[in-house]
Amino acid sequence: MMKFIFFMFFMIPLCFSNLYWVLQSMFFVFFFLIFFSFGVNWFYMDISYFMGWDFLSFFMVLLSVWICSLMVMASEKIKFNNYYEGFFLLNVVFLIISLFFTFCSMNLFIFYLFFEVSLIPTLILILGWGYQPERIQAGMYMFFYTLLASLPMMISLFYVNMTIFTLDFFFFDCGSFFLYICMSMVFMVKIPMFLVHLWLPKAHVEAPVSGSMILAGVMLKLGGYGYMRMLVLFISTGLKFNYLLISLSLFGGFIISMVCLRQTDIKSLIAYSSVSHMGLVLSGVLTMNSWGYLGCLVMMISHGLCSSGLFCMANISYDRTFSRSLFLNKGLINIMPVFSLWWFLFCSSNMAAPPSLNLLGEIMLINSLISWDSFLIIMLMFISFFTAAYSLYLYSYSQHGKYNNGMYYFSSGYIREYLLLMLHWLPLNILFFISDLMVY
Repeated sequence: MMKFIFFMFFMIPLCFSNLYWVLQSMFFVFFFLIFFSFGVNWFYMDISYFMGWDFLSFFMVLLSVWICSLMVMASEKIKFNNYYEGFFLLNVVFLIISLFFTFCSMNLFIFYLFFEVSLIPTLILILGWGYQPERIQAGMYMFFYTLLASLPMMISLFYVNMTIFTLDFFFFDCGSFFLYICMSMVFMVKIPMFLVHLWLPKAHVEAPVSGSMILAGVMLKLGGYGYMRMLVLFISTGLKFNYLLISLSLFGGFIISMVCLRQTDIKSLIAYSSVSHMGLVLSGVLTMNSWGYLGCLVMMISHGLCSSGLFCMANISYDRTFSRSLFLNKGLINIMPVFSLWWFLFCSSNMAAPPSLNLLGEIMLINSLISWDSFLIIMLMFISFFTAAYSLYLYSYSQHGKYNNGMYYFSSGYIREYLLLMLHWLPLNILFFISDLMVY
C-alpha cells in the first residue's frame, strides 16, 4: 500500500517539469501497477496503518485512476494554450491522492476527511478552467450542498465513537434513526438523489471537460460507495424507512428522464441522465440484498465510463462548433461521420444495449428491486423506456437534420480523440464478458 502512496507523491514534482505527456504516461503506469497487484476477493489486502483495500475499494481506485488519466488526455487544449498546465496537473494529482485515501481507508473518520478533501480539487477545476462566468455560482452550489449535508455526518462520527469506541468499519454495530438520517444526507447529496440534485447539472454545464469527467466518473460514486460501506449501520433502521427513499428515487428517476427530453444543451442532457441512472443505483443499494449490492457496484463502474465518454463527445463537438446547443449541433453525420459512429456507440451504451456493462448493471438492479417489491416494476418500466427515448433523442437530434451553414470547415478528428473514446468504450464493453468476477 505504501509503495502506491510514494508513487503518487513522486508524481507531484513532475507537474511543473513541462513534461505533460510524461505525467500522463505515469498515470497509466500507476493504473497498471494497481491492476496487476491485486487478487480478486472480498478480503482486505495490503493492510498498512489505517489503509487497506478489498474488492469494492479496488474497483473504485481503478476507476478513479483510469478516469484521471483520461482527463489529462482530454485536456490537451490547456497544454497548447499554456493555460496554467502545471497547476492543472498538480490539481489532478491531488485529486487522485484524495480519492485513493478515500477508497482505501478502513477508518470512518479518515474516509470522511478525504471525502471532503476531494471536493477542493474538483471545485478548483470548475472555478479555474470553467468556460462561463456562471462557474462561480455553480462551484458555490456544489460546495455548499456537499458541505452543509456533511456536517451532520461529522456529528454522527462523534456519536458512533462514543457508542462503540471505534470508527473502524469492522466493528460497526447497528445504529439508530438519528445516525441513519445524519449519515445518509451527505451520500444522498453526493449520489445525487432527486430533490437534492440541483447542484449537479449546474456544475456539469459550467465545468471544463476534465471537471465533467471526474464529476460523472468518480465523484458521484463516492455517495454509492459510502452507502455500501455504511450498510451495516443502517440495517435495523433501513428495514423500516428505506421504502420511502426507494419510492422517491425511482419516481425522481422517472421525472428526470422526462426532463432530459426537454433539454437543448448537450451537457445538461447528459448531466440529467446521470441523475436518473444514479437514482436507480441508490434504489438498488437500499434494498439491502446481494443483487442490489453487486448491481450497484457494476452500475457505478459502467456509468462512470459511459457518462465520462459522453462528456468527451460533447467536448469534441464543442471544440469545433463552439456551442453546446442541440440547435447548432445538428447534422453532424454529414460533417464528422466517424464521430457519428462514436455517438451511436456511447448513446446505445447509455440506454443499456448489449454488450455494455450498463445492461448487466440494470438487469441486476431491476432484479433486486422487483424481488424487493414487485409493484416497482411500473416505475422501472417507465425509467427504462424514457432512458431509451432520451438517448435516441440525443443521438438523432445531434447527428441528423440540416447542418448549420455557419460551420465552414473543421477537422474530422485527431488520433488523440479517437484513442480517448476507445479507452472509454473498450473497458465498458470488455468488462461485460468477464462480469462473473463481479457477480458472485
